[in-house]
Amino acid sequence: MINTTAAGRIISIEKECIAFLKFPDNDVLKSADEIKIRNANLDRALKLGNLEHNKIRIVFEDDEAVKQVETTVWGVTDKRVILKKGVLIPIHRIHEIL
Repeated sequence: MINTTAAGRIISIEKECIAFLKFPDNDVLKSADEIKIRNANLDRALKLGNLEHNKIRIVFEDDEAVKQVETTVWGVTDKRVILKKGVLIPIHRIHEIL
């Protein structure tokens, strides 16, 4: 389950703002199964982005709150998701890919 802000909601942001966020080093997911699902969903999002240019929603957490962005995934490395214009999100801070 996602830990939301004190108000109980997820904050929507524009991808251009992600470059200014700070990300802690710990993983937001605790179980190996959750991490496996996240990796499979990232692979699916990458295919949707490259083949069909479909946008997906990424729910992630920086050092302040749970946030979401609607965007196209352009690439995935072993540690980061690459969005348009070189914007990066650390994989270990992603809760869900929808």
